[in-house]
Amino acid sequence: MLNILRTPLHLADTSDSFSDITHTGFEAAPEAVQVSLEGKNRIWRAVESLYRTGTQPMISLCIRRQGKLLINRAIGYAEGNGPGDLKHAMKRPATVDTPVCLYSSSKAMTAILMHKLAEQGLINLLDPVSHYLPEFAKNGKRTITIHQILSHRGGIPGLPTHLPLETLYDNDAVWNLLCDAKPIAVDGAKLAYHAISGGFVLAKVLEEVTGQSIQTYMEKHLRKPLDMNYFTFGLAKEDRYKAAKNYATGPHTPFPLSWFVKRALGASFPLAAEVSNSESWMNAVIPAANIYATAEETSRFYQMMLDDGRYKSRTVLKEETVRRATQEFGSCTIDRTMLIPMRYSAGLMLGGNPFGLYGQRTSKAYGHIGLINKFCWADPERQIAVAVLTTGLCLISHHLPALIKLLSQINDVCGALERT
Repeated sequence: MLNILRTPLHLADTSDSFSDITHTGFEAAPEAVQVSLEGKNRIWRAVESLYRTGTQPMISLCIRRQGKLLINRAIGYAEGNGPGDLKHAMKRPATVDTPVCLYSSSKAMTAILMHKLAEQGLINLLDPVSHYLPEFAKNGKRTITIHQILSHRGGIPGLPTHLPLETLYDNDAVWNLLCDAKPIAVDGAKLAYHAISGGFVLAKVLEEVTGQSIQTYMEKHLRKPLDMNYFTFGLAKEDRYKAAKNYATGPHTPFPLSWFVKRALGASFPLAAEVSNSESWMNAVIPAANIYATAEETSRFYQMMLDDGRYKSRTVLKEETVRRATQEFGSCTIDRTMLIPMRYSAGLMLGGNPFGLYGQRTSKAYGHIGLINKFCWADPERQIAVAVLTTGLCLISHHLPALIKLLSQINDVCGALERT
């Protein structure tokens, strides 16, 4: 049936043998992390079911449990097999080393950089942004704090509508727009997801107090200490041929959902895919949206968080910094941008009970999603650090049951454990 609907539904071709298009990195024996082989296989079968929907031309999954690699695999094609690709286009198979744009999952890393600044005593998260950047105080924004920006309560959830895309690549122009913006609130009372705007504010503060670019600061305090290969804003020219291509998939989003998507993201899915595949996007530093990493690297970042800020013999963050970064701020509240109930810390999206962003019974989990279908999180109760990276951009489609099933299998197989 999907073969017939492939063109009208904008789907990838999933007819190849899965064994031929699956790449596996190093994985520990499942019994080493208190998981059965059948449980591990159940999780991967759920990935295959999601891939079979045709909405995700590539899926990479990395799950660490108790610090060990339970699953580290990729399935599909990084390029050449998506909707709109020519029938005889060169297909580039996905591997576990294929870098993927994290989109909004990048916000977690940018937030941690701000917590690192606080750890170093360079900022106080409760200070107003205008304490460091007086020009931000215009139009009543004098009291908006860094913490409010981190927790999506800063009152400036979006950039002006109908903004030329080129503006995103001009940080000075974006900063002037944000300084001129009129907030929807200044007291932190209105929760409204800051899709792009907050990242620019945070980066501007970081650069003001350190005299360094946010790229340089992340290189020193995250990328190098964690031995990352990618993990950069944008992607170096010599690595761009390796990057996964993003595709708008599934049926066209109908109104009013199309209005909601554009309101939340500032662009439609087809435009978001086109922009994120461009050289300009990979050249840019967009702190809320364009970190490139593999699933394994993203899982490694969250494992560091689970390990109280340590990686190997290195202290990347102090234990109290991790606690502050993951502590819930406010309560579960309807987000005025996404129009669903959300729980946030100062920079991270939190799970929930009986069901949350990361599946069932995940109230202790923290992480971030990226453009709908990317899920990256840590769960202290299950002792897992997970990255599900996908390349299909779609909202309401037939893939949702398979996506929910994948999250469910991860949580069921990796049941809660007592921390040692």
